[in-house]
This record gives sequence, C-alpha cells and structure tokens, in this order.
Amino acid sequence: MTSLDAVSVAILLGAVLVMAGILSSLLALRFGAPLLLVFLFIGMLAGDSGPGGLRFDDVRTTYLVGSVALALILFDGGLKTRFQSIRTVLAPSLMLATVGVLVTALITAPVAKYALDLNWAQSLLVGAVVASTDAAAVFLLVHAQGLRLRPRVGATLEVESGTNDPFAVFLTLMLVEFLSIGESSLAHVALEFAQEAILGGIIGVVGGRLVVLALNRVELPQGLHAPFVTTAALVIFGLAQLGHASGFLAVYLAGMIIGNLPTRAHNSVVTFLDAATWLAQIVMFVLLGLLVSPQRVLENIWPAIGIAFVLMLVARPVAVFLCLSPFRFNWRERSFISWVGLRGAVAIFLASIPLLVNLPAAYLYFDVAFVVVIISLLLQGWTLGLAARWLHVALPRADRGPRRVELDLPGQLEQQLVGYAVRPKSLFLKRGLIPSWSKSTLVIRDQQILSPAEAEPIAAGDYVYLLAPPEKAEALDRFFVDMPPSPAPDPHLLGDFTVAGDVTLGDLAGIYGVTVNESDAALTLADYFDVHLDHAPKAGATLPLDSIVLVARSIGGGRVNVVGLRLPEDEQEAAPPLSGVDAFKRKLSRTWDALSRA
Repeated sequence: MTSLDAVSVAILLGAVLVMAGILSSLLALRFGAPLLLVFLFIGMLAGDSGPGGLRFDDVRTTYLVGSVALALILFDGGLKTRFQSIRTVLAPSLMLATVGVLVTALITAPVAKYALDLNWAQSLLVGAVVASTDAAAVFLLVHAQGLRLRPRVGATLEVESGTNDPFAVFLTLMLVEFLSIGESSLAHVALEFAQEAILGGIIGVVGGRLVVLALNRVELPQGLHAPFVTTAALVIFGLAQLGHASGFLAVYLAGMIIGNLPTRAHNSVVTFLDAATWLAQIVMFVLLGLLVSPQRVLENIWPAIGIAFVLMLVARPVAVFLCLSPFRFNWRERSFISWVGLRGAVAIFLASIPLLVNLPAAYLYFDVAFVVVIISLLLQGWTLGLAARWLHVALPRADRGPRRVELDLPGQLEQQLVGYAVRPKSLFLKRGLIPSWSKSTLVIRDQQILSPAEAEPIAAGDYVYLLAPPEKAEALDRFFVDMPPSPAPDPHLLGDFTVAGDVTLGDLAGIYGVTVNESDAALTLADYFDVHLDHAPKAGATLPLDSIVLVARSIGGGRVNVVGLRLPEDEQEAAPPLSGVDAFKRKLSRTWDALSRA
C-alpha cells in the first residue's frame, strides 16, 4: 500500500504542477517576469539539497525530456513563422544563428579558460553551451511585457532564436566528441555540419509536406488532428536524429512548412501545441532544477558570474554588430538585438550532454550554464521592455485585439468560419465594412441565430460570423476593434493629385472620368482601402481604380486619411492640370474650411 500511496502522491503533485503551469501564463502577462525561473527553483527545492530531499540524478531521462521539449518548442515556433514576414531578414538571421554563435563561443572561451583553469577544448565547450539564445524565453518575455517590436527586429529575433539551437547543438556535440575521442579534423567537422544541415533540411521539408498531405487526405476523428501533428513532429525529429541529421533543424522547418500551407484544423493544432510547449518547458525546468546542487554551484559562482557578464556585455554584442554589419540595421536595432539574447533552458539542456557521456568535470559545464541562465533571465529578462523603449525599437502598443473565434469547415480548406463580438466603435458597426474576400454568414443576437438580412441593422453586442480564407482571418481583426479617433488630414498635403481619404469614389470618378461600380460610388477612399486590402493599410499601399492608381499617403487612426492619385503617364505629363481638378480642389477647400469652422 505504501508504494500505491507514493504513486498517488506523484499523480497529485504532477497535476498541481500542470495546473500551476496553466495559471502561470496569466501571471507572466501580469507581472512580465521570467516566470520559468520559478519552476527551476521548484526543482531545486524539491531536490536532495532542498527541503524536498528528493534525490534525482537521472541525466538520461533529463536529456530525453529536454530533447522532446526543445523539439516541440522549435516546431511550435516554426508553425507560427510566416514566409512573407521573414523573407527580408533571412540572411541576417542565419548569420546570427551560425557565425554569431561561433563568434560568441570563441570570445567566451578565453574567459572560461583562465577563470576556470580549463584547457582550450573544454573552454570552447563552455562557450558553445551558453552561445545560443532561447526562443521560448525571448518571446515569452516579449509577450509578457506587452512589447510590439518593429517588424524587422522582431522577425530577426524570431528566426535567429529558432535556427541557432541546431547549430549550438552541433557545435556542442562536435566538441564533446573531440573531448571523448581526443582527435578530430576541420574536414571532419565540415563534413558533419554539411550532412546534418542538408539532411536535416531535406527531412524537415519532406516530412512537413507529408504531414500536410496526410492531414488533408486522412479522415481523422474530430479532436485527433492536433495530437497527430504533434506526434508527427516527434517522428520527424527522431528519424532525422537516427539518420545523423539535425533533428532540431528538421522539426523547425517541418513546422514552417505545415504552418504556411492550408491544412485542416490549423487553429486547434496551434492551440494544442501552445499548451504542449508550456507543459514541456515546465517539466524541463523542473527536471533541470532537480539536477542542480546549490553547494556545488557555489564553488564556482564567481567565475560563472564573470563568464555571464562577459557573454552579455562583450561576446554577444561583438557577434551581433559583426554579423549585422553588412545589413542595414541601425545602432539602436543592433544594440537591442545584442541585449535580447536571453539564455534559457537550451543552455542547461546542452550542458547535460557532457554529463550524459561522463566527461571529466562534466558538472562544471552544467553549473556554469545554470548561473548564466539565472543572471540572463533576471537581468536581461526584467529589463527587456525598458531597453526596447529606450532604444526606440518598440512600437506603440495597439489595443488588445478582439477575441476571434475560428471554426474549420470539414470538406474544404479554402474557407473557415470566423466570429467576432461587434463593438460599439468598431469599423464594421460604424461603416458597415467587410473586406471583399470575406462574406457575412450569420448573426447571433439574444441567443437567436439570424441570417445577415434578418439581423439588419447590426447592433453593438451582436456576434457576427464570416467566411474568410484561413491565412487572412487575422486581418479581419481591424474591422472589429474599437477605432481610435482619426485626425483630420493636413490641408497642406492636398494638392492637384492628393485628396482627403473621406472623398467618395463617386466624386473622384466625376472629376477624373474613371469608372466605378454603382455599389462602390458611396464608398470613401479610406473605405475602399479597407475593403480591398488584405491587411491593415500602411503608407505607400496602392490599389488600382480603373485607369488610375490610389496611393496611401498618410495614415491616421488606423485608416487612410490622405490619398495620392497616380494618373496615366499621358495625363501626368499634361500641363496645366485639367480644369476639373481646380474645381475639385476648390470643393475640397470649401469642405475643409467648413469643417474647420465647425
């Protein structure tokens, strides 16, 4: 009975831990803290050096759990990475993920050699273990602190932190092999790297496409799509590792392929993996905490602290500035990318590899990595928001988006049902606008299901469901969030070929002789951009209108408020402008004066 009670206690503690992990996401959002450290300390307290007194030294289990957790984290990161968002930052990100990791390890190694009295190979291993950034730690803290980074900076960090782990794993394994066997060569290292990168890439791309094919062709019972994709990711990882390829690179690329192709149950897969990666991180941090011995860590605390500060203040900045020098990043962006190179569970996981193969002084690597991670998460993690705002790489935080409900429709992949609560100041309610690629399907009001015609007019508090392509569903958010007040256009911007966004298409057609649909004549130019763009309007966005092209010149309150007119070349060369333009200008001027007086 005693053994049965022990099992019951283990189940109870495991369930409490899972519940704490679920609730921890709310605490992280509220306090913006590196909350995963809590679970690291829970493992330490439960260990043989803490009040729990639990003796745990099973490095093999820790490595197994860490491998699975890291594979799921990278797969989840790849699943959320969009090709169009990373295309322009692929080169600098890959430079940081390869050359940057190597330079960081090389600069850290001399400090480790003299601070810890190691040989050069051992010192390089210390540098390799702590050289890579942690994707989960970076984006958990960015989200927790409510930051909205500039697109190029955010995309660079996203790709770098997702792709530098495979290279750091490769570098660590090569050095462990050298220390174990005692010999190696540059040709051998280059051949191994090429094999791991090429085979890992092939297995990841092919595996991702096979998962998409199976997901869309096989009629799985409802609810099994997400577990199928998750286990398929682990299959891809295992096959790559058995084939002496980079399983971590393979699983990241597989996630990117699956996330960028139309699939069934995409939203349920993403939701399931979010929960799975949270649980994986929690379990990994607890097990790593169980392996830590505070007494042993204290023996080398000062050299480890020195390595941590050299890594943060010298090695990482030098690597970032060097790798980004060929690219057009300003010093503020480079400085922030340097500071945001957080170390997390990946470093401690890599430090468990020397323990697994029983290298001499194996616990030294583990203890140094532990101290580096603690200092990085506490110092860099808590100052992430301050650094982003001080270096002006954080954009003003937009209001929290509306809660979106997404439902997959069995039997097809091109459309899904997207639902929103209608807010009183939303663009949809105030202007009755929806994009041209979406279609209103049903409305729920006072527990009743109505057709769009039956529900007219739509009222605040209604729930509207629309059909939309899955890849564009997020772009619907801007129609259902409360609109900020739109500033009036600067009258000095209004010239012969520049007009206000509130001018209707009908008025524009009368002046320039373009043809517009009767149903569109009452739309303003701002409305026209909202309806026909598949993303939020930005300065420089263009839309054709018969023989002319509309160009968004100024954005205010999330909408276009000044529009440039790109006329056909023969009309642009004509001088002076048409008399109709003068009349139109006078009309705009009188309207502007009337609004100003009002």
